[in-house]
Amino acid sequence: MSAFTDKVSKRRTFAIISHPDAGKTTLTEKFLLYGGAIQEAGMVKGKQHMRHAVSDWMEIEKQRGISVTSSVLQFNYGGYCINILDTPGHQDFSEDTYRTLMAADSAVMVIDASKGVEDQTRKLFKVCAMRHIPIFTFINKMDREAKDPYELLEEIEQELGVETYPINWPIGCGKEFKGVYEREKREVIRFVAASKGARNKAEEIITAVDDPSLKEAIGDDYYATLQDDVELLDGAGAVFDLDRVHEGKLSPVCFGSALTNFGVEPFLEHFLDFSTPPMPRMSDEGPIDPMSEDFSAFVFKIQANMNSRHRDRMAFMRICSGTFTKGMDVYHVQGKKKIKLNQSKSLMADEREEIQEAYSGDIIGVFDPGIFSIGDTIVTGKKHFAFEGIPTFAPEHFARIRNRDTMKRKQFVKGITQIAQEGAIQIFTELGGGFEEIIVGVVGVLQFEVLAYRLKNEYNVEIVNTPLPYQFIRWVVNKDIDVKTLNLSSDTKYVEDLKGNTLLLFSNTWGINWATERNSGLELAEFSKN
Repeated sequence: MSAFTDKVSKRRTFAIISHPDAGKTTLTEKFLLYGGAIQEAGMVKGKQHMRHAVSDWMEIEKQRGISVTSSVLQFNYGGYCINILDTPGHQDFSEDTYRTLMAADSAVMVIDASKGVEDQTRKLFKVCAMRHIPIFTFINKMDREAKDPYELLEEIEQELGVETYPINWPIGCGKEFKGVYEREKREVIRFVAASKGARNKAEEIITAVDDPSLKEAIGDDYYATLQDDVELLDGAGAVFDLDRVHEGKLSPVCFGSALTNFGVEPFLEHFLDFSTPPMPRMSDEGPIDPMSEDFSAFVFKIQANMNSRHRDRMAFMRICSGTFTKGMDVYHVQGKKKIKLNQSKSLMADEREEIQEAYSGDIIGVFDPGIFSIGDTIVTGKKHFAFEGIPTFAPEHFARIRNRDTMKRKQFVKGITQIAQEGAIQIFTELGGGFEEIIVGVVGVLQFEVLAYRLKNEYNVEIVNTPLPYQFIRWVVNKDIDVKTLNLSSDTKYVEDLKGNTLLLFSNTWGINWATERNSGLELAEFSKN
């Protein structure tokens, strides 16, 4: 094995997904603790004088105690280089999560043990299932009152349509949480609570399942229940099949408590044992081998003003093959020109460090002077292929946005355009119109609040927001149709996006049906590919 292939085989890149408040950001922080990337776990709730979660770097995230943008975090553990893509749990920011999942090889799904499968978990799982991404499940908050573990596994299987295989098994919950039984090693990791948030995790005492001292430690009742559970799991449980895990059909499940650090390190070790190194990526020339020495990457996220000291714009790239080296010449496929990648960073949320090299599977941030768009491909070598596009989903909420101070038109146009290029919002104008008044579309209404906050704090621009009654938007697929000649309902509006594509805004499904039934050959699409 060459040095290059050895480095690639030790890469693991995964997204971490959950419903809000399931403990996703807390689990992420504990991973970083074990990798030595941070020394103290941050509080994820926005309270004065407390540390904030490393992955929640935007000021509004610290104030609200929620994640509103995906973060990229890299650390080393056990000889592996691990890239975590921490995603927003709030459904109003789900489009950022969808794009981020395109850059991951697998996903860690965090489930609240007391609530089970929740709405946002279902939505995110569907995106993973569409791409056949392997999913590893961490059932969190076992130190609180929880649903029956059998019930939780049945709920995951029925709600999400994936089989489960418990790697370990909980003993009790809440105040009576005694620990977990590790099935393969046939030993119990006993739970003894310790201080929260510190490097010191809850004490874990390992005892063989047949050790006489175990009964005394956990009590007769829990010991008897454990023996029954072990017999049932071994006799009637599903068979572990790593191929089915890699196909996204079987999810390994671990139980624990991220807040008290219990069960986090065993889960991380299981994940590293079962997950895959970087996988081939599909392009218009077929699958691209991650072990190929020709460099290739695609842009899955753009973020402006990550750090107020820099006021810069970063393009997040997933390396799909080859080795990145600082200052290398690459070919920008969509821009049809050669460029030099000088300013490149490895990332820890908004902290950045200049890097000299990176490999297949890694996520890097590259300074973007305004040439990149989400979905762009960069390559070296003779083949100028393009990776599959990243879907742009139809927004569900619309508002007319106007600059309050006309003297700040330049800042307004720059701010609204940059935020739109990040994919956080979509902006539309009248056909051939300008930026005096624009229509903004978002997946969730909280995005309007983030837009106003960022324009005020990053560009010193205040806006007037007027909600619009439209509920649906469709891309006009036919490039040769003059939309002004279409037979449309009176409340349908035609607009164009930043790329000059024509779209139709509808107030209801009746308007969509009218358009398709009365305009022969008209093709409308719910999403476009960048």
